[in-house]
Amino acid sequence: MDEAPQNSLDSRMHDLAALDRRLAEYLPAEQRQRVNRAFEVGDHAHLGQTRKSGEPYITHPLAVAEILAEMHLDADGICAAILHDTLEDTSLTHADIVREFGQSVADIVDGVTKLDKVNFQSRMEAAAESFRKMVLAMAQDLRVILIKLADRLHNMRTLGSMAADSRRRIAKETLEIYAPIAQRLGMNRLKGELQDLGFQALHPFRHRVLEAHLKARYGDRREGMNRIQHTIAEKLKYEQIPFRLISRVKSPYSIYQKMRSEHKDLSDVLDVYGVRVLVSEPLQCYLTLGVLHSLFKPVDGRFRDFIAIPKANGYQSLHTVLFGPGGTPLEVQIRTEDMELMAERGIAAHWAYKADVSAAGNTAQARARDWVAGLVDQHTQTASSLDFIESVRVDLYPDEVYLFTPKGDILALPKNSTALDFAYAVHTAVGGHAVAARVDQKLVPLRTRLSSGQAVEIITAASAQPQIGWLEFVVTSKARTAIRHALKQIQHEDSVEIGHRLLDRALEQLGTALENISTAALDAVLAEHRFKRIEDLLADIALGNRMPQAVARALTRDASVLELGQAQRPSENILITGTERGVVSFGNCCHPVPGDDIVGFLSAGKGIVVHQRECPNAQELAKTPDRAVQIAWDREVQGDFKVGLKVVVDNKPGVLATVAAAIAECNANIDTVEYQERDLRTAAMLFVIEVRHRKHLADILRRLRRAPVVHAVGRLVG
Repeated sequence: MDEAPQNSLDSRMHDLAALDRRLAEYLPAEQRQRVNRAFEVGDHAHLGQTRKSGEPYITHPLAVAEILAEMHLDADGICAAILHDTLEDTSLTHADIVREFGQSVADIVDGVTKLDKVNFQSRMEAAAESFRKMVLAMAQDLRVILIKLADRLHNMRTLGSMAADSRRRIAKETLEIYAPIAQRLGMNRLKGELQDLGFQALHPFRHRVLEAHLKARYGDRREGMNRIQHTIAEKLKYEQIPFRLISRVKSPYSIYQKMRSEHKDLSDVLDVYGVRVLVSEPLQCYLTLGVLHSLFKPVDGRFRDFIAIPKANGYQSLHTVLFGPGGTPLEVQIRTEDMELMAERGIAAHWAYKADVSAAGNTAQARARDWVAGLVDQHTQTASSLDFIESVRVDLYPDEVYLFTPKGDILALPKNSTALDFAYAVHTAVGGHAVAARVDQKLVPLRTRLSSGQAVEIITAASAQPQIGWLEFVVTSKARTAIRHALKQIQHEDSVEIGHRLLDRALEQLGTALENISTAALDAVLAEHRFKRIEDLLADIALGNRMPQAVARALTRDASVLELGQAQRPSENILITGTERGVVSFGNCCHPVPGDDIVGFLSAGKGIVVHQRECPNAQELAKTPDRAVQIAWDREVQGDFKVGLKVVVDNKPGVLATVAAAIAECNANIDTVEYQERDLRTAAMLFVIEVRHRKHLADILRRLRRAPVVHAVGRLVG
């Protein structure tokens, strides 16, 4: 036998034996036999395939399985881990796996499988769609994400064989997506290793510098740390509190993040040491806290109680920072052994994968399922995979604020969340109808940032609806996704209504009406343009993608309803209220406002673009009459409308403030301002301001003309 294949076989069998020894700690013999069978199937399927390092490919799935065996994952999960790349990289099919190992294993493997075989426009889109698919699979079975995280961890451990650009791309993705997911699921040990490996691959020089610095500093102060631990141990023994002490040094990545977030130099980061005290019962955590605060002075404002108020991922612990000997800060975490297991393994602790998670009493898994269910809700409301992954990225921030509902329930939201984020966290319907909030009994606007411990009540109104401006200040992905979905729905409804009016006018020109069009003629036009419903066709007309005249002619080409005597009769104006945003927009060249004589033109993808009739661009567009739309202002117009002003003023300091104050006195907002020209005596400034109508604009012009520093003011058109 050739020596290389024999060595390869020996290596694979050695890895399998190591895995079996690990599984023997918690799995019975018949289940380990299934795992051995999965190895045989996977080894045969990957036969001849190698990794970038030259090793047989099966060594990777085996390593992933061993990582999961350390977490005591069940037999189905281990089998799926060994087979997780077979659907993507081998001839093995979903049906083959179902036949050999059952539906559960096959579905887990399918959930982990990436979509590399589908053609996407970019690598980014492929990764986003793959992630989206994985989230949907997670909703069915959380073992999908456990395998994906273990797969990423082993890939990071063996990243050295990859090209430099691939290393950087994979490391960046790990730090931005996979490490935060591990943290969100409470798997802190795995998260820490992913972060450190990602940091090392992305910034190797910075990692080396920080690692060397930490080793040197710990070496210098090891004796002092030992004295502190000895003091703590003696005091806890005296108080008869059973305990276990674990000393730790912060990782290079956590030091790097602290330096960046707090804008500190390396020499300024002092709290790099930590001690973890593990006790038996929750009550002993608080007793231990009292003991430590009697030994060393606590740093004010650095105490956090995550036992009474757990983190969103189920993490529980007491955190405090003490002044050690010499004034060196010492971070201390106090928790029970069970809390330690949950903190290290998260959803993988006390593994329970069945649908009835409540029966398992596993808080981390219940919270994880709630989080994944929320992701699935976002998926149903987000059309683009890239938008979806961006919304998930926002939801993975670790810093949180803890807030109280009027009933005393606690909600955890990302740092810098607003009252509107809180409203959407309570319920999408509450967010959609929110108008204001009460924070600690004080009335505040929806954009108000919230802090931990505040009691928040949302004030709603049945007539209120989401505004596009809300997207500028909300933080949570749930709020952002729900607002976008609602705005699209509103835009679609407006588009259908405007499209209906445009088609009605076009049909009137031909002497008929939409209700006179036969079902067969309508179905033929819908099929020709590949629309499922007439609402989709009407919306496409409103957005300027189809000319209403062309659609009207198509609907009536075989009709006998045309009355030639009525054809070409003048149609009525379409009235606009200013609330049809997304369907009706206003030209930036002339900035029409209510009261102006206006004309509209259909523009592909934009809908109706409104111009002043005297605007030079409108006169040019009039050369394409098919795109012209007869429009006028409705009797009741809402909203603020931009208008351009040219103000000639004295060229001296303080003039801009005087003009801005005059505009503000008239309750108008300034959108932009710039200097157009200057000489020694005067300067011309161009303003774009927001007004409600022509009368409001006239009031502003009169107020500006009364200002002593203003020589002339006029409206810009064209």
